[in-house]
Amino acid sequence: MGKLFCIMGKSSSGKDTLYRMLTDAGMEGLEKVVPYTTRPQREGEKNGREYFFVKEEDYRRMCREGKVIEARSYDTVYGVWTYFTAADEQMDLARASFLVIGTLESYRKLKEYFGAEEVLPVYVEVEDGLRLLRAVEREQSQKEPGYAEVCRRFLADAQDFSEEKLAKAQIRRRFVNDDLDRCFQEIMAYIAEKK
Repeated sequence: MGKLFCIMGKSSSGKDTLYRMLTDAGMEGLEKVVPYTTRPQREGEKNGREYFFVKEEDYRRMCREGKVIEARSYDTVYGVWTYFTAADEQMDLARASFLVIGTLESYRKLKEYFGAEEVLPVYVEVEDGLRLLRAVEREQSQKEPGYAEVCRRFLADAQDFSEEKLAKAQIRRRFVNDDLDRCFQEIMAYIAEKK
C-alpha cells in the first residue's frame, strides 16, 4: 500500500517549488496529485501542472457528485477562491505513493478519507521575514501585483499554522527551507524512508 505525502506550509515557504522539484526528481513509485482551484491562473502557471483551474460552477457540480474529498475557501480581496482535492483517477494508493500540496485542514480531511497511517505530513517552514520578502518579490513579477492579497495571506497564515494547530495535527517534523537544495534532499530522504 502506498502513502500520501502532504506538503504544507505558510504562503511563500517554497512548498510549490519543492513540490515541483520532488515530482521532477522522478522518484520511483511516487506520483503527484494536482489539486484544483477556482482562483485565476497566475502568469507562468499551466493548467494541470500547479493546479486544475476550474470555474466556481465546476466546483459546485463536483461537490454535488461527491467527488470533493476536502476543500478550503478563502475570502480574498478579489473574491472567494476555493482550493480542493478531488476523488479522481489521480490517487490509487494500491498502485503507488503520492505527493499533494495542502493545508493543516486538508491534511486532516485526507487522513479521515484515506486513513491516518496512509497520510504523512511534510511541513515546510521559513522565517517570517524571509517569507514576506519572497511573497513580495513573486508578486512584483505579476502584470498586476496584488499586494493587499499578499498581506491578507501572510496574516491568515499566522492563525492557520499556529503552534497550537500544528501540535493538534501532530506535526512534529519540520523541514526548514532556508537552503532549498538541503531542504529538498531532507524531504527526499524522508519520503524514501517512509514510502
